Amino acid sequence: MPRMSVTGIPQDGGAPVRAGVPEHGRVPKYYAVRILLTELVDGLGEGEALPTEREMTERFGAARETVRQALRDLLLEGRLRRRGRGTVVAGPKLEQPLSLASYTEGVRRQGLDPGRTLVDLRSWPCPGPLAEELGLVEGEPIWHMERVLWADDERVGLESTYIAVERVPRLDVDFDPDSSFYAYLDERVGTAFADADERLETVLATPREALLIGTPPALPMLLIHRLSRDARGRPLERVRSLYRGDRFSFTTRLTGTDGTTG
Repeated sequence: MPRMSVTGIPQDGGAPVRAGVPEHGRVPKYYAVRILLTELVDGLGEGEALPTEREMTERFGAARETVRQALRDLLLEGRLRRRGRGTVVAGPKLEQPLSLASYTEGVRRQGLDPGRTLVDLRSWPCPGPLAEELGLVEGEPIWHMERVLWADDERVGLESTYIAVERVPRLDVDFDPDSSFYAYLDERVGTAFADADERLETVLATPREALLIGTPPALPMLLIHRLSRDARGRPLERVRSLYRGDRFSFTTRLTGTDGTTG
């Protein structure tokens, strides 16, 4: 492989590297280093350690801060992760379907062990806007359940669920917070989900959310708002799910109006 300079152009006169580089070839130095760093990462396996920052500054012929900026880019993108004082290659992102399937099902399909840690479970009077969404009277008691989401031994998200106390009066007594709430509703309460509306957006975590999930506040998050309905078309729950942008991607299947894809 030809030796590369921080311009992103092979020094032996070969063709320019075009992954994100404009045709005129002028790119910020950190992005040129990012290209070289990406090639290095592609040649390593999951969990393998990167060279030290000093070694990379010598290898890429760049300043240490330039290397650090390129590293930050790939950390935010989920290609790398910190381990102790070093940096290692991250595994593939978790793919979660945009469907009525539970978080538990989505994680298990990828061979990982889902888990949840309860942060808060309490009832309180439902405020007006939320009551309108859930078809309740303002002030009617609702549950708020907040849980940290895990995949194997890694914290990957934070989920808040709002549901009328009248729907699940024993939620604080006979529900295991580390289990699937959807399975509980189906098997113990006899309520099944029929459909839902979801909205997906990118946000930054608040300092509290970042602390609970164990990420830097600057890490982009994927936020999903969901309003679910039961088989009778009545609003059932409002869920706010915050997922790490460096560890999650979401998939869906699109069809034409006649049921065909394309």
